[in-house]
Amino acid sequence: MPSVVLDGEPVPADGALPASALAGFGERPFGVYVHVPFCVTRCGYCDFNTYTAEELVSRDGSAAATREGYAALAEQEVRFARRALGPAEAPVRTVFVGGGTPTLLPPEDLGQVLRAIDEEFGLAPGAEVTTEANPETVDAGYLARLREAGFTRVSFGMQSAREHVLKVLERTHTPGRPQKCAQWAREAGFEHVNLDLIYGAPGETDDDWRASLEAALEAGPDHVSAYSLIVEEGTRLAARVRRGELSPCDDDVLADRYLIADEMLERAGLHAYEVSNWARDTAARSAHNRLYWTGGDWWGVGPGAHSHVGGTRWWNVKHPAAYAARLAAGASPGQAREVLGAEERRFERILLELRIAEGCPLELLDAPGRAAAGRAVREGLLDPAAHAGGRAVLTRRGRLLADAVVRDLT
Repeated sequence: MPSVVLDGEPVPADGALPASALAGFGERPFGVYVHVPFCVTRCGYCDFNTYTAEELVSRDGSAAATREGYAALAEQEVRFARRALGPAEAPVRTVFVGGGTPTLLPPEDLGQVLRAIDEEFGLAPGAEVTTEANPETVDAGYLARLREAGFTRVSFGMQSAREHVLKVLERTHTPGRPQKCAQWAREAGFEHVNLDLIYGAPGETDDDWRASLEAALEAGPDHVSAYSLIVEEGTRLAARVRRGELSPCDDDVLADRYLIADEMLERAGLHAYEVSNWARDTAARSAHNRLYWTGGDWWGVGPGAHSHVGGTRWWNVKHPAAYAARLAAGASPGQAREVLGAEERRFERILLELRIAEGCPLELLDAPGRAAAGRAVREGLLDPAAHAGGRAVLTRRGRLLADAVVRDLT
């Protein structure tokens, strides 16, 4: 999950969770997220918790933290998690390795972390095991070794097929490379392949976006994610926009790009099951992301990683050196946490479940929220048949205005 700085109460050194969080642990779906915080270069639009080699050198010139020993650190946290969560059986249904650039680590290192998860918790039969991959950091041999290590799904950061758009985003791969990677992944035996796309970059046209979608579809993935570019404060892209070097797309253009994506992907047989995600069929849907959207439990491993168990969520210290120091001392790497109240949990259920194809139960809404749902049906934002069946389900137009619909319903 993306890293954000939040206020909260301290995390106990032993990582102990409130009894309310552990009640029912093992009965709810459980997953593990592993954050790999290393990148060769930082993309201009990225505000994730990532570090280049130069940023991990201390003032005296020594390496403050390196990727060579990272798998062992992540393994330490996995074993810490097992102690903190207690003896309840909780087979891991999904593992997702994100970053950063996970594929800067050798496949054997990623496999080492996966083995630790299996040893401590056990992988559920048919567990989905995903890693993100930068197209320039993998080849056919790497992907074959990754599959041998136990990974079943791979997500390539394609972003665009147009060179000038990639240049604005400061992506280092060349057009065509992600499609080649998708081919190698299928040849290696990966069950599921995703391509990530970004629309709305400064200088991108509708035709550029259509070309990117066409190129992605030609690669034959069974899943595509398409996200609107967000200009995050503190990034190089935000500085360039502020100086007037680049002009961001307005909301109407972004809406048009979304509709282009939805129409092209639907025609190709990929169906929206969440606002920004399309899959060939139910089996191709990201089980790990659905765990987030439907209130499951997950432990986030790594610097800046976020976790959630039974209404308690916490986030780790962000810098790899601080993370390593906590683990070396036998202490939780958690920076802070918060325990959600009933009303906060209800709000989050509406916020997240409304984004998926099944929508959220109308019974989650209070009286004003149910009245707002009725208005949203009349305005074409919620599906009338689903509403009659007791659920709030966004229409295509509703997906364009999902944030506004959530505000009205809550």
